[in-house]
Amino acid sequence: MFVKEITRGMLTTLREFWSKPITIEYPEQKRPVRQRFKGRHTLKRYENGLEKCIGCSLCSAACPADAIFVESAENTDEERYSPGERYASTYEINMLRCIFCGYCEDACPTEAIVLGDNYEISFTDRRSAIYDKTMLIEPVYDPAQTTPRKVEPGRYTRSVPEMKDPD
Repeated sequence: MFVKEITRGMLTTLREFWSKPITIEYPEQKRPVRQRFKGRHTLKRYENGLEKCIGCSLCSAACPADAIFVESAENTDEERYSPGERYASTYEINMLRCIFCGYCEDACPTEAIVLGDNYEISFTDRRSAIYDKTMLIEPVYDPAQTTPRKVEPGRYTRSVPEMKDPD
């Protein structure tokens, strides 16, 4: 009985010895992530370069790990960051506390925060684990569309369709 089990185990080992390995050589080869994967956060912009984040702090309220800190400030005609009345003057995510649940993404009314597909996140100390707004915001490829920008008094361009009255 004992010899039979050892023989069966050795046959399984030999059969697997000649099969193709399933191990990938990371970091030379990277597996594609799944469609619903939740990785590193990104703050999005509108097509015209304005920031989508309006500083409402709903993402911070929805975060079960209390990893997000948002401080808002008022937009002015001299310094316009977002199309709304406010913008996030301070936006920080503590990646050591984040559990990548995606509740911040679900709570955002303007779809400003998105959990992307970047999973290569490493830190050498605790301070480098706190991502501020400059690390999270999408880059602007057109230098004329940077924020803050000056606009005419009382006017700013929206890239979001205006809400219409149901009447």
